[in-house]
Amino acid sequence: MQEQRPQPSLASYIDQTLLKPEATSEQIRKLCQGALQYQFFGVCVNSGFIEQVSRELRGSSVTPVAVVGFPLGAMASAAKCFEAEWCVKNGAKEIDMVLSIGRLKEKDFDFVRQDIASVVKASAGALVKVILETILLTEDEKVTACALSLEGGAHFVKTCTGFAGGGASVTDISLMRSVVGPSVGVKASGGVKTTEHAWALIQAGATRLGTSSGIELVQGKNSQGGY
Repeated sequence: MQEQRPQPSLASYIDQTLLKPEATSEQIRKLCQGALQYQFFGVCVNSGFIEQVSRELRGSSVTPVAVVGFPLGAMASAAKCFEAEWCVKNGAKEIDMVLSIGRLKEKDFDFVRQDIASVVKASAGALVKVILETILLTEDEKVTACALSLEGGAHFVKTCTGFAGGGASVTDISLMRSVVGPSVGVKASGGVKTTEHAWALIQAGATRLGTSSGIELVQGKNSQGGY
């Protein structure tokens, strides 16, 4: 009989997230405390808070994560690179960058690929996730965005910012996983509010969950919160 390995805990998939513009330092402190208590994988914040998060998580296994070019993705590549480099120097171990959505839609694939590659290089060894903003893309565009992310050297593809509506769906996760294969991560973010939905996304191929509702999820409670 084949040995049954224990299922990883839900907490080990979660990047506990606070990206609201009105977030305060005290809220970030509490976010980190919760992540440490429940042993989430990471804490994901805007770049202005990454120094604080790095301090709060120092000495733990919880990973500081910063978003770059957030939430629109329409910044100049040089600006994204500067932000990514600054975040890594100030404690970020992972970078979640937003794809240049308009350039993808006008089929300027060389720009999109280079935009990703430049942030990967600027991140100096930190893991880079590319946020596709799936709600704004056709199925063909999602496939192309995943392929360009691979070509640009990204380590993950990610569904949504949470700021454009929509959210992570089993269908999108399955599609993204089918394109990137088994060696690249897939992060489901946006609207992950129930334990059942979280596990369904994992079953479909997600290897990370971005949510502001991590504590509710691991407690088996439904959440009405954002992101």
